Amino acid sequence: MPKIAFLGAGSTVFAKNILGDCLLTPSLRESEFALFDIDLERLGESEAMLNNINKNTGNYGKIVAYTDRKKALEGADYVINAIQVGGYEPCTVIDFEVPKKYGLRQTIADTLGIGGIFRALRTIPVMEDFARDMEEVCPDAWFLNYTNPMAILTGYMLRYTGVKTIGLCHSVQACAKWLLKPLGMETDNIQWKIAGINHQAWLLEITRNGVDLYPEIKKRALERPTPHNDMVRYEIMKQFGYYVTESSEHNAEYMPYFIKDKYPELIERFNIPLDEYPRRCVAQIKGWKDMREQLVNNKDLSHKRTGEYGSYIMEAMETDVPYKIGGNVLNTGRLISNFPEEACVEVPCLVDASGIAPTYVGSLPPQLAALNMTNINVHLLTIEAARTRKKEHIYHAALLDPHTSSELSIDDIISLCDDLIEAHGDWLPKFK
Repeated sequence: MPKIAFLGAGSTVFAKNILGDCLLTPSLRESEFALFDIDLERLGESEAMLNNINKNTGNYGKIVAYTDRKKALEGADYVINAIQVGGYEPCTVIDFEVPKKYGLRQTIADTLGIGGIFRALRTIPVMEDFARDMEEVCPDAWFLNYTNPMAILTGYMLRYTGVKTIGLCHSVQACAKWLLKPLGMETDNIQWKIAGINHQAWLLEITRNGVDLYPEIKKRALERPTPHNDMVRYEIMKQFGYYVTESSEHNAEYMPYFIKDKYPELIERFNIPLDEYPRRCVAQIKGWKDMREQLVNNKDLSHKRTGEYGSYIMEAMETDVPYKIGGNVLNTGRLISNFPEEACVEVPCLVDASGIAPTYVGSLPPQLAALNMTNINVHLLTIEAARTRKKEHIYHAALLDPHTSSELSIDDIISLCDDLIEAHGDWLPKFK
C-alpha cells in the first residue's frame, strides 16, 4: 500500500479533509500516513484526530507522526504540502501592516499583491529544502501542493526542481455550483469548462443539456439584491464577459479597479472586506479551543469524503481509473496558446496510473488573457527573485503588480519592498 506524507500536518482541519478522505477510500485506506510539522503540539493534535477517524472507519490505516522530515518523506509515494511559513504572527501581520503605512490596503494577500510576493519569497526556500529531501529519499513521489501563492510555488517547483508537482485548489470544482446556487438556478446536469491561472481561471462555458446558461446567469446577477459577497466577480463578468473562479475578496486585489485610496466609496459599493485574512486568522485562533474538542478529543469523530482533489488523484493513480481535475501545471507546449510556456496555468487534467496529463485549451478570449498576463508577470518575476536572490527582481515584481502599481509611485514601491525585507528579517533569504 502507498505511503502518504503530509507536510504541514498541524493544519488539523485540512489534514482531516485530505487524509480523512484517504481513510474512506478503499485503495488508500491501508496506507501509512506520515505526518510532519514543526509545531509539535499541533502535530500531536492532528495525529490524535486522525487516529480517531481511523478507529471509526475500520482501523485500516497506519498513522505515524514524525519529528524528522526526511524520515517522514522516506519511501513516500505521495507528498501533500500545506505549510504556512511565518504563520499569522509575525509574517502575515507584517504583510498587512507595513503596506498600510504607505496607504496600501489588502484583503487576503496570499496569492498576488505585495503580500503574495513576500509570502512566496519566504516559502520557496523551505520548498527547495523539501525538494532536496524528496530527490534523495522519494524521487518518484508526486508532490501535491496546496500552499499559496499556488502559481508561484508550483511554477518554481516544476521549473527548478526534479519533483513531480501538481498544484491543487478547491476553487475550480466549487465555481459553477457556487455561481448558480445564489442565483436560484439548479446545479444538476451541468457541464462546464474552466481554464486560466490559479484564483483567476475563467468559467469559459457552462451549459445544461447543451443550452448555454450564461445569458440567464447574467440576467439574474443584475437582479440580485445588494449588498452581497460576490459583487466584484459580478462586475468582472459584466465588463469582461466571463465569471472568474476565485472569490470576490481575492479578486478585488488582483486587479487595479477596486481598492483605491482615491475612490474609497468603491469599498462599500463592491462590499470589499479589507483586512479579511487577518480577521479570519484571529477568529480561527480564538475558535481553536472549541474546535479542538470537536476534532481532537472526540473519540466518536467521523468523516464524510470531501470534494478536495487530493484523495481522488491518488485513487486514480492507484487504481488506474481515470479522474478529471483542474490542476496547476506548466504551460508546456502552450496548453493556453496566448500565455508564455513558463507560466503556471490551471487547466483540465486527466489522472490515471500513468500520472497527470494536462489538456490543450487553446487561446483564451483576448481580454481574459490580458488580465491573466498582468498576474503572470508578477508570478514570473517573483520566481526570478527567488531563483537569483536579486533584490532588483523583487522591485520588478512589485512595480508590475496591478494593485500596488495603481496606488503607489516607483519610489514608494521600492521603499515598501525594502521595509518589508527588513521587517521579515531571517524569514527571508539574503538578497543581493
